[in-house]
Amino acid sequence: METRQVILQLRTAKGLSQEELAAKVYVTRQAVSRWETGETVPNTETLKLLSQLFDVSINTLLGSPRTLVCQCCGMPLDDSTLSKGPDGAFNEDYCKWCYADGQFAYPTKASLLDYLMAHMPNPDNAPAAVCRAQFDTYLSQLKHWKEEE
Repeated sequence: METRQVILQLRTAKGLSQEELAAKVYVTRQAVSRWETGETVPNTETLKLLSQLFDVSINTLLGSPRTLVCQCCGMPLDDSTLSKGPDGAFNEDYCKWCYADGQFAYPTKASLLDYLMAHMPNPDNAPAAVCRAQFDTYLSQLKHWKEEE
């Protein structure tokens, strides 16, 4: 779905006119009209306001142009699983289970590996050391753990 369709759908679902939406995000009604016809897209600051107003991520507003994964655990992300920062804004880097209220649930990669080993299925009955090494290799590619190394 394109940005124009997303904004139109969110606006109508919330029961807002173009004029009412414009007032809430400090633009003109004509600007909203241009977004909904695909003439233009909102600027970064307006996207942030729209994200807060509609309680969706900027990624969603842009028509989900990229697939997001948690940069701590690797889980695919959508609006229902995204974490929020202390200010209430979506944090598109982490899931709500890895990062909440400005804190990470797993202080070290080893603590996350311990959790994965205890809770992830092992249908092939691979040795624990092999599973842990595979998880470690995958996690090491994620932004959160790259920064720690």
